[in-house]
Amino acid sequence: MNFTVTHTEGAARRGKLVLPHGEVDTPQFMPVGTVASVRAIAPDDLWRVGAQIVLGNTYHLLLRPGPEVVAQMGGLHRFMSWEGNLLTDSGGFQVYSLAEQRKISEEGAVFRSHLDGSRQELTPERATAIQLQLGGDILMAFDECPPSQSPRAYHEEALGRTTRWAVRCKQAWLREDPQREHALFGIVQGGLHEDLRIRHAQEIAELDFEGNALGGFSVGEAPQAMWEGVARAAPLLPAQKPRYLMGVGTPEDLVRCVLAGVDLFDCVLPTRVARNGLLFTRRGRLQIKAARYARDPGPPDPDCGCYTCRTFSRAYLRHLFAAQELLAFRLNSIHNLAFYLDLMRELREAIERGEAQRRAGNILERFAAGE
Repeated sequence: MNFTVTHTEGAARRGKLVLPHGEVDTPQFMPVGTVASVRAIAPDDLWRVGAQIVLGNTYHLLLRPGPEVVAQMGGLHRFMSWEGNLLTDSGGFQVYSLAEQRKISEEGAVFRSHLDGSRQELTPERATAIQLQLGGDILMAFDECPPSQSPRAYHEEALGRTTRWAVRCKQAWLREDPQREHALFGIVQGGLHEDLRIRHAQEIAELDFEGNALGGFSVGEAPQAMWEGVARAAPLLPAQKPRYLMGVGTPEDLVRCVLAGVDLFDCVLPTRVARNGLLFTRRGRLQIKAARYARDPGPPDPDCGCYTCRTFSRAYLRHLFAAQELLAFRLNSIHNLAFYLDLMRELREAIERGEAQRRAGNILERFAAGE
C-alpha cells in the first residue's frame, strides 16, 4: 500500500491511495457490500457509478457462507466478481450492535448468531485470520465500540481493551501475512471525550499501522456533536497515512468531515434509504413515493448523469416503488451511490483548486434549502 497527499486546503486533503487492485482517489466513499454484495446492484453497476473500493462485512461473512467457503472460491474478489479494491471490517461494530446477545472479555467477544442463535466467538487473532481468508486489500483491527452516550468509565475501559486487541491483531497480521500483501488499519475510540481521543490516537499511532480509522462516531450522538468530535479527532491521526471515518453518513456528514481531514468513508445509508424511496439530489432530498411525482416527466435529478437519471422519469420511479417492483431498489440505489461518488469527486476537485470551503458551503446551503 502507498498513500500520498497531493493537495491540502486547511485540514482537507486530496490524495492517492495505491492498493493491489488499483488506485483510490481520496477523499473517497466506499459502498457497503455486507454479504459480498452491495444490496440490489451488481458489480458492473458499481463500476459505472465510479466505485473504486467496496466494504465487506466480516461478521456477516463469518456466519454465511463462512470464510473457508470464500477462500475455497478464490477469495472475496473472485467470489463476488469485483475487480476493484476491498476493505473488510473486523466485526467489532456488529458485535456492539448485538447488545443483549454478546459478552465481551479480555480474550474477545462471544455472541449468538442473529440467524440461528449459534454460539460464535471473535478474538483479535480470529478476526484477523478471517479477514486474511477473505482476502481484502485493507483489513481492520478488532475493536470494542461503545455507544457515544456510554459512561466515561466504559469508554476508558473499551479504549484500553481496543489498544491491547490492536497489538494482538498486528502480531497475528505480521505472523500470517509477513509480506504485507494486505494492509492493516488501527481504530481509535474515545467517544466524544477529547482527552480520551488524544490519548488513544497516540496509543494507536505508536503501533504504526498502515492506516488509521476513527470508530465510535454516529452511534447515538447528535450530528453537530459528531461533526465537532471528528473535527477535533481527525488531525490527531498521523498525517502521512490514510484516515478512515467508519460508518458515516449523510451527505452533510461527508462534506463536513472531508473539511476536517478525513480520507475514507463508508455507510449503508445511501442504499438503505434508496430502498425506502428517498433519493439524494443536488437540490436536496426527494421522496420519490410522494403523490406529486405521479405525473412528473422529469428525471430524479436534472444535474445527474447516472443511468437512472438519464433514462427514467420521476413518474416511472414512483410507479415502481408504489407497485413494489424490485427494479425500484436497483434504480434508486444506482442513483444514490452515483450522487455520493460524484459528491466526493466534486470535493476532490475543489480541494485541488483551493475552493473546498466555498464549494462545501454551497453544497450545504442547497441541502438546507431542500427540493
